[in-house]
Order: sequence, then structure tokens, then C-alpha cells
Amino acid sequence: MTTARKRILTGDRPTGKLHLGHYMGSLANRVRLQDEYESYILIADVQALSTHYEKNENIHRDLLQIAEDYLAAGIDPERATIVIQSRIPEIHELMMYYSMFTSVNVLRHNPTVKAEAAQYGFSDMTYGFLGYPVSQAADISIFKASLVPVGEDQIPHIELARKIVRRFNELYQPVLVVPEVLLSNTPRLIGLDGHAKMSKSLNNAIYLSDTPDEIWEKVRNAVTDPARIHKTDPGHPEVCMVYAYHKEFNKDETDAVAEDCINGRIGCVQCKKNLTRCLNELLDPMRERRVQYLNHPERVTEILVEGSKKAHRVACDTMLEVRDAMGIDYFGEHQ
Repeated sequence: MTTARKRILTGDRPTGKLHLGHYMGSLANRVRLQDEYESYILIADVQALSTHYEKNENIHRDLLQIAEDYLAAGIDPERATIVIQSRIPEIHELMMYYSMFTSVNVLRHNPTVKAEAAQYGFSDMTYGFLGYPVSQAADISIFKASLVPVGEDQIPHIELARKIVRRFNELYQPVLVVPEVLLSNTPRLIGLDGHAKMSKSLNNAIYLSDTPDEIWEKVRNAVTDPARIHKTDPGHPEVCMVYAYHKEFNKDETDAVAEDCINGRIGCVQCKKNLTRCLNELLDPMRERRVQYLNHPERVTEILVEGSKKAHRVACDTMLEVRDAMGIDYFGEHQ
């Protein structure tokens, strides 16, 4: 007897190209998980409007870019379903039902919402931004995902989603799956400037779509040990961003890199060249896959349309159960 695989949901808002921080933090994990779980990956274009509603002209471009990044990184549309959020209207219907019994105070005190509001400088939050966790709860439960892979900073969102789903099941009927956290312990990748996480807005990111020349230019300007003036000066790798990246992307040679730096056997320029080589070894297979899709852009569109159609069928089935549980499918017209 074959046991059904557990279903997981992950995703991103299409607000720009994906970078190495995204790859290390979630994307590499998704590539691994697609063999073990039934994977749904949501491109949350509606939720992107919660912070970028005045820049809606970029969403189509960013949506296609993020899909290309997924496929280049190794997401296989035969093993994972890529979904466009706006093509699943049932998500927004379920979100509205959830919002009827989710208090504003709970949302205002969500630490992730508070942190993002501070990040974007929102002194007065919009209804859509404040309700982001409710929307995320609907994303998860519309597909009956039992697991949600997240980092520690996203745990409050998932805990709220669990409470919302449990509350629905208690109020009506237990038709929805209460999701569990699948914790990713991947450390956050610091930006090349050494001052914050890797971020597009801070201009300190290496993108998955960067060319070898672009990567070298960024690594060449990365922050290193300020005490090293000459190649033979003893270095302090613990304060050097280049060494921090060696620890992530050149694990087999990390000890040798540190020893050569401490003993002044290698200069910063050569160390940066070695790191650039390692980064290109990681990204070269992605570039090969990306070229295939860039040469056939219609294939990307096809993958998004077909994935969304498949997801829509699942969402429709879930909503039949939800409406029946709530007693609002009055005439059976949704059957």
C-alpha cells in the first residue's frame, strides 16, 4: 500500500530577483524537499501589493523573474507545483471568512508584522498589510498543507495560522488541516557590506541571475579585514566578510583559507578570486538551466498556468468543504 506524501506550502512575494540569501535560506531546501513531499510553491503576487501597491507595474516582470529563478535553481515542475496566488480566488474567499473571527489586536501585536512595518516605515498600516498573516493562513489551508518550511522569524505567522485553522474547525467542522512548522535552521546570509542581511534595497546582494563579471565586481568590493594593508600582514578572518562567505560556499577549504589569512600567505585579492570561483561553481548549473527557459519563455508561462490550474482544482475542493461546514452552500450550486 502506497502512503500519500505530506503536502507542504512555501512561497515568496514577487518584489524583485532572488539572491544568494534566498537560495541559502529557503530555495535550496525546497529543491531537496520536492522529492520527499508534495510541494506547492506560491508566488504571492496579491500579497506583494501589501507593500508595493504603488509599484504594481513591476509585478508581472518580477513574477516571471522569480519563476525563472525557481526553475534555474532546480525546482522541477514535474515534482513541484508553482502557483500564482491571484489565479486562486478561493484563497481570498477563505481569508475573508477567517477575518470574521480574527481580532485586530492579535494582528497588531504579531512580532513579524511589527518588524516589517518598521522596516517599511509604515506609521499607519493598511488593512491589507495588517491582514497579511490571515492571508497567509488562507494560503496554507486552502491547499491543506500539513507542513510549512520557514525560518525562526516566520514562526509567529505560522503559529497564528494554526490558531486560525483550529478556531475554524472548532466553530464549524474539522475539515481543515492544522499546519505544522518545518523549521529551517539555515543561518541568515549577511550582505557583502557586513552590516545587514543580504537585501535588494540595501544594494548588498549577489543575485542568482548575476553574470560572472557582476559577481566578481561585487566580491571585489566586499568588506575585508581593515587591519590588513599588505599581503603578508597577519589577517583576522573572523572580521572578514569574504571569509564568512567561504564558510558558507567553500566548506572543504575553510580551515585552509583561515590559516593562510592568519599567516599572511594569501592576499585579499586572491582570496576574493577564490571565493568568486566557488560562487560561480554553484551558479553555473543554474545559468545553464536558466538559458533553456530564456530561450523558450513560453515554457515558463505554461508552467505557471498549468501549476495554477492544478492548484485551483485543489482549492475548489477545499472550499466545497468549507462552505458546507459553514452552512453557506445554500442551494448546492457549488457542487
